[in-house]
Amino acid sequence: MTPEVEHTDVGAYALGLLEEDDRRAFSAHLADCPSCTAELTELSGMASVLAGIDPIEDDKNEHTGEVPHAEVIDLLRRKKAADRRARRGMFVIGTAAAVTLVAGGITVGSVISGGEGTAPMAHSTHSPAQESFEEGTPIAGTGADGVSGGLVLEAKGWGTHAALELKGVKGPLECELVAVSKTGERRTVTGWAVPAKGYGVPGSPRALYVHGGTALSSGDIDHFEVSTTSGKTLLTVKI
Repeated sequence: MTPEVEHTDVGAYALGLLEEDDRRAFSAHLADCPSCTAELTELSGMASVLAGIDPIEDDKNEHTGEVPHAEVIDLLRRKKAADRRARRGMFVIGTAAAVTLVAGGITVGSVISGGEGTAPMAHSTHSPAQESFEEGTPIAGTGADGVSGGLVLEAKGWGTHAALELKGVKGPLECELVAVSKTGERRTVTGWAVPAKGYGVPGSPRALYVHGGTALSSGDIDHFEVSTTSGKTLLTVKI
């Protein structure tokens, strides 16, 4: 895949329109492209909303009866741009709230991480997660094995929104951010994969940022944990 194709195929990948070879190639590309990863998080939510909508009669292909794929992808991109202008990150946060209500606290997070070099043109250098973190007042966490980081919390009508910064973590790992209530109840806020090169470490100096939500109110939360799927706690944030 050429660099141009890689970055313009986010919409097609989100809708499942790529051929198998291109799908695998684009999946590999995501591991090293923070801007595409952030855009995919937002487009995936919108694609799932559009998936249940019947084709628009006036725009159907006269042979297949379907709306052209390019038009759907363009609609997704225009919708995302309009949402961003209205309020940065609100679509992703709103999606997190909706999934919290439906799935009991499991939410969608977005990631921006550290490939070296300059971010591709026409892509934001900051994800909604990083913007939320940098605009708030972080609560520092206590890490293990050189891991550091913190959380920015925001009370919502549906619960609590959390933005996480994480440094000093090496992969490959699968991790979760978990809210632990004062009664010991555990609610998963969001999850992600850490590639082998890691985040906030020599050779990959940029931090990882994710965000999500929990139905627990901040007053009911004792602390947050960043844990691996094998059960190891990497970071604890007491609130």
